Amino acid sequence: MTKKEIVKAIADEIGLTQLKTKEIVQKTFDAIIDALVEGRRIELRNFGVFEVKERAARKARNPRTGQRVHVPAKLVVTFKPGKEMEERVRQLQIEQFGNPAVAEPTSDEEETVDQRTPHITGDGPLGAHGEMEPHP
Repeated sequence: MTKKEIVKAIADEIGLTQLKTKEIVQKTFDAIIDALVEGRRIELRNFGVFEVKERAARKARNPRTGQRVHVPAKLVVTFKPGKEMEERVRQLQIEQFGNPAVAEPTSDEEETVDQRTPHITGDGPLGAHGEMEPHP
């Protein structure tokens, strides 16, 4: 999504002109950039946190020549998504790909899992004699 598309969507939703909305959106972006340049952290509840961090100097290898090179330290902008954003993206993932926590094993996996997974029998967490009993 481009800034122009964001401006149009907001303008249509709240009834402002696109010109006025563009000015507001740009001022918001400018305020974020200015704060980051000043070394401040931007925390937008339910959205995320922008922060400038130092990436340490390191040694790397030129992939073309194989020669080791020094990569100097540098400042980078980081973004950590907020809880609401994380949750909405997780829901999208579940809708598109299913929930990996409850994925059904394939027939090959099922056989392997059954052979390796001990099954517990008895009234409590352990069998009648306090031992885990193998799956029949």
